[in-house]
Amino acid sequence: MARKAHRVDITMLYSPRGTSASSTAPSRSWLRRVALSGIKTARFSQDQPVQMGLVVADDETLQRLNREYRGSDEVTDVLSFSWEHEGHWDGDDDPPADIEEDVLWPVDATPEQYRYPMGEVIVSYPQAERQAQARNVDTDQELALLIVHGILHLSGFDHVEPLEEAQMKAKESEALDRIFKQQSHSTK
Repeated sequence: MARKAHRVDITMLYSPRGTSASSTAPSRSWLRRVALSGIKTARFSQDQPVQMGLVVADDETLQRLNREYRGSDEVTDVLSFSWEHEGHWDGDDDPPADIEEDVLWPVDATPEQYRYPMGEVIVSYPQAERQAQARNVDTDQELALLIVHGILHLSGFDHVEPLEEAQMKAKESEALDRIFKQQSHSTK
């Protein structure tokens, strides 16, 4: 029986409209490579393929989701909705009692039996562009960082405590090194 591959469902809710190189929409194949590097870095079992959703969205979508599911009415760069790991609630009030029932998962609600359902990573492309400009890096580098960061959250990594943050940053660097090393080799 053939080994099943990881499944990354990609939804593009936002596409850059600019004409500069930093404002071109990332390809689905590039987004998939980034996600697969994040999955590999998170050290998911090589014997058990995973399924996840990756959504590239706008600021308004991230702000709405952040408000509804984290209690924070502001734009954020990336949100992760894990099937197993509960996220942080930042609101002043308690989260809604039915919050889990209201989540609409872009991935199949009944994933194929042979894939472990991770959850969703939702990234704001405009926020990635702003952060890339502020950090003086290419948008694809910032976008890759946000995707990997979100995947690490799906797998249970966090950055609340200094030791956790150091571990997460090391994992991010490992994934980004792999992504951009592969990219430089494929362009030669």
